[in-house]
Amino acid sequence: MTEITLTNSMTRKKEAFAPIDPQNVRMYVCGPTVYDRAHLGNARPVVVFDLLYRLLRHVYGADHVTYVRNFTDVDDKINARAAETGRDIRTITDETIQWFLDDMGALGALQPNHAPRATEYIQQMIDMISVLIERGHAYAADGHVLFAVDSWKEGYGQLSGRSVEDMIAGARVEVAPYKRDPMDFVLWKPSSDDLPGWDSPWGYGRPGWHIECSAMSHALLGATFDIHGGGNDLMFPHHENEIAQSCCAHPEGGFAKVWLHNEMLQVEGKKMSKSLGNFFTVQDLFQQGWPGEVIRLVFLQTHYRKPMDWTEAKAKTAMDTLRKWRKLTDGVQAGEVSPAVLEAVASDLNSAGAVAELHKLAGSGDAAGLLAGAQFLGLLTPELGGWADAPAGGDDILAAIAERMTAVRADAMARKDFSEVDRMKAVLLAAGVEVRMSKEGVTLEAKPEFDAAKLADL
Repeated sequence: MTEITLTNSMTRKKEAFAPIDPQNVRMYVCGPTVYDRAHLGNARPVVVFDLLYRLLRHVYGADHVTYVRNFTDVDDKINARAAETGRDIRTITDETIQWFLDDMGALGALQPNHAPRATEYIQQMIDMISVLIERGHAYAADGHVLFAVDSWKEGYGQLSGRSVEDMIAGARVEVAPYKRDPMDFVLWKPSSDDLPGWDSPWGYGRPGWHIECSAMSHALLGATFDIHGGGNDLMFPHHENEIAQSCCAHPEGGFAKVWLHNEMLQVEGKKMSKSLGNFFTVQDLFQQGWPGEVIRLVFLQTHYRKPMDWTEAKAKTAMDTLRKWRKLTDGVQAGEVSPAVLEAVASDLNSAGAVAELHKLAGSGDAAGLLAGAQFLGLLTPELGGWADAPAGGDDILAAIAERMTAVRADAMARKDFSEVDRMKAVLLAAGVEVRMSKEGVTLEAKPEFDAAKLADL
């Protein structure tokens, strides 16, 4: 069996992966808060953990892997969006969840086995909070329930590798008179009549953010499971708090055995932000003409533990590469996944190394091996290929130019002056267009390196 190694954020070491139960390998990944379109940064962990999901399914069998990715559908950001738009909260969350599923599907991401909504697990959250209070790890105060961090000093901070004092100094700690300690975090908070809420032993209210994932992962995966993943921005406080409340509520379990965190995304070398004007939703990139398969390949070309820099140059190169690969594999039946591709992915999800192996397969003309390896990475699938069916820039552009060039050529033959024909041909060749001229007229065909932007002079 293929040996998988993963860099465990908890131990800070690359370790051989040994599932608790090979018949049911379990993974939980923190999903989005659903109040708006998914931005490009939201998409990176989806692609990273989709690759891991594909690897686990390949090694252990599709029926022996359980992947859970949640939706946070009760949150102050959602409440604010409802207040500013006048729309119903459920309408907003239903719409946003479908947007997310559609966009991630367009990136080639498989559906998880479970995609729970937080609002479907409120009772499990209330039950867990009650257990934490009974065991002295939480307390009710002023309509709130808070986790007492000092009740679990031996474990708090292990994931982030920081002491409580360091965390207080480096975090935006909410100051509140009902807190016993500045680091205590909210498990339950009161709701007014105009906000979402549920009846509880502590009054009408709603859960804090951190308790959601603990309750859902326990309900669907148990007190101990194999892998917990997410972006490294979640390591503290979200994942640190998840560990604390889960281990204190269920001391019989160990919560997550392996922790994986992907690095953040940049755009053209800078942090993505609205203030810099480089903030993109996934849908924005689709509207700009970048297919989901192209976005996926750009992501896969960077190792998940390194910052991923989205650039237009990378996207253009990825598009050209995929066109060539699709042309090479057209009508080909996929063979076996190359051991080199599988070994790269199994070695701490080295997707960049796997892509390099695909280039080697393409260069050697092994179309069956290329197709198998690419599909293992979620590329060159029939579902993602519609964008490549038409020449880049569209048939209409080249058809119009061919018609005009035919007329120009006929005029040139009459005047014995082919300078304009030669100029048009040079522009077309430079743009990656094959030009064929015959008695019947001019035929133009886009080659894999075709760049429609270079046809501006025509």
